[in-house]
Amino acid sequence: MSTLVATILLVVLVILVVLAIVRSVRIIPQATAGIVERFGRYHRTLNAGLNVVTPFVDRLRPLIDLREQVVSFPPQPVITRDNLVVGIDTVIYFQVTDPRAATYEVANYITAVEQLTVTTLRNVVGGMDLETALTSRDQINTELRQELDEATGKWGIRVGRVELKAIEPPSSIQDSMEKQMRADRDKRAAILSAEGNKQSAILNAEGERQAAVLKARGESEAAVLRAEAEAKAQAARARGQAEAILTVFRAIHEGNPDQRLLAYQYMQMLPQIAQGDSNKLWIVPSEIGKALEGIGGLIGGARPQAVPATPDPMTNSGPGSQLDPPAGRHAGLESWLTGGGGSVHDGAVGDGEGRAVPGAGHAGTAPFNDDPSLV
Repeated sequence: MSTLVATILLVVLVILVVLAIVRSVRIIPQATAGIVERFGRYHRTLNAGLNVVTPFVDRLRPLIDLREQVVSFPPQPVITRDNLVVGIDTVIYFQVTDPRAATYEVANYITAVEQLTVTTLRNVVGGMDLETALTSRDQINTELRQELDEATGKWGIRVGRVELKAIEPPSSIQDSMEKQMRADRDKRAAILSAEGNKQSAILNAEGERQAAVLKARGESEAAVLRAEAEAKAQAARARGQAEAILTVFRAIHEGNPDQRLLAYQYMQMLPQIAQGDSNKLWIVPSEIGKALEGIGGLIGGARPQAVPATPDPMTNSGPGSQLDPPAGRHAGLESWLTGGGGSVHDGAVGDGEGRAVPGAGHAGTAPFNDDPSLV
């Protein structure tokens, strides 16, 4: 009997020892903290790792998460300064920095942060009109974070960021805003279009002006170049004509032509004068008499003449230097060639012997005045 009792007591003792060891050893996970109370009072804070507490004396409260937490609150109605009710949805990023304060300074720090955010948000947005609230999210976020961080500091909580997820004005205000925005955008589009047309017109005018200037400058330079080229061409032609005239003049003087050759050449040019189709009247030059005299001398010179063997030194004459007809010249032909008129009656004339030469019927006039075929 005593052995049974001793065995039971030993087993109970072992169980108590094991239970005491289990109750005294506490393993705290990373990024969490534990609050230990001894006889109902705060004793100490357990950090991450292996910790030992007094069993049956110390009590460990639920672990507190030390990581940054994200809490999204439902949309809250807020009245702006211009008496418009808007719904604002917020998101708060906070972190527990003091587990003891978060446990004993506030009953539920998440609910406290939510209510504090709503009241602070109404204070901040209530001083703004709707347009300012819609365009000043950064300012609202900064003011909310400052107010919440200052108020939650004694709770052992640090507010990192406060973001406004959405600001929803009433549907009627949204319609008005859409119409206003559409009208504003139409206005901007019209202004930009007009500005673009103006700039395009300016650029087109500038381009046309530059094109006209360049075209005028090009035409001026082209005219100058054409004038210079024409002047050079005329100068070259003039030099060529001068050289040609000089060559002909030199050739004539070197050939030493006599009066009969010049008269013959003069008579060869007369048909070319009358070759034009538009010539209705042929004017006989006044020098035709002298030319015919030369031709008459040429015809008379074709006959045998008695040429003196020795020229007269006093008169400086020689063979071929005089145009006077020699003895035996036909007097009638000479009279007709010199323009004296009258008929020519000489057997040397040919088949027309004894007939009058055409155009020689009037003395003292030009030889060809009365011949229709020569006029």
